[in-house]
Amino acid sequence: MSLMRKIAVPVLFMVGFLALWEWLVWVNDMPNYKMASPSDLWPAFWKFRWLFLEYGWQTLWRTVAGLGLAIIVGVALGMVMGFSRTVRDGLYPLLVGFNAVPKATVVPILALILVGQHDLNTVLIAFMISFFPIAVSVSIGLSTLEPEYRDILRSLGANQMTVFWKIALPKTLPEFFGALKVSVTLAFIGTNLMEIVSPHGKGLGALFDSGKISADYPLMFAVLIALAVLGIALYYVVVALEKTFAGWAERAPN
Repeated sequence: MSLMRKIAVPVLFMVGFLALWEWLVWVNDMPNYKMASPSDLWPAFWKFRWLFLEYGWQTLWRTVAGLGLAIIVGVALGMVMGFSRTVRDGLYPLLVGFNAVPKATVVPILALILVGQHDLNTVLIAFMISFFPIAVSVSIGLSTLEPEYRDILRSLGANQMTVFWKIALPKTLPEFFGALKVSVTLAFIGTNLMEIVSPHGKGLGALFDSGKISADYPLMFAVLIALAVLGIALYYVVVALEKTFAGWAERAPN
């Protein structure tokens, strides 16, 4: 029953959202060149179905690659900052400043520096926009480790690595997965920024740009829905991993 409820509730909310969207377009008598309705999207999906499959896959693998790189770099930086206050004080201003720079301004610069390297450019932008929450969450999780636990293990002869595996890592996992859920959506934003800006871009971002150029609003909205579906799917992959590795941290509602 609990599993059915978890599936049924989101589905009902999505159906309600689509119904409200359809009603707003109908009641305001908006033509599809001004505001596409959900009923306009299926013909666009079907007409460009092979492009959606091909470009959707390209967007997905680049996003996952950028997110994977963000996890590796973010966890490494977070561990260094978490265990060293000096490094944390030195790196935090740099990371905050880098994260404050709008990535839309970095996209054309990166595209010019690495001309013709569309896949690499896209993966790098997805990485740049998504690693910051991971690094910060891991750093906070490690730096707020209770010293009593650390002292007990060290009094029993445990080294730094044992302290990390036995206490620090389990404590950091909930913060890590919370940040990873945020980074999933950010990685998709980075991927699509590069796909739209790059003159040789491929992916759902390029398909959206093609719809914009041809004023095909149903296609543009269909791309947005496809991106949302991919984002939701990847988000629930993270949720499944969280339940597997950090399910003990979940608190039952009162």
